[in-house]
Amino acid sequence: MLLGFKTELKINNQQRTALMKHCGVARHAWNWGLGLTKQILDHNKANPNSKIKFPSAIDLHKWLVAKREV
Repeated sequence: MLLGFKTELKINNQQRTALMKHCGVARHAWNWGLGLTKQILDHNKANPNSKIKFPSAIDLHKWLVAKREV
């Protein structure tokens, strides 16, 4: 038998604002990574002789932090 639990967060306005900011940053990072992946796939499809390797998670993290500082 499977059981499910519902949990409700009782947050104030400051916490709600912080949650929305965190969601926005996560969405931005996801969309940035998705765009980068699509660019690499398009490049590899158009240029089969000079394929680009996918960056590691550490490389992506470094690039995203560097992008944020600009």
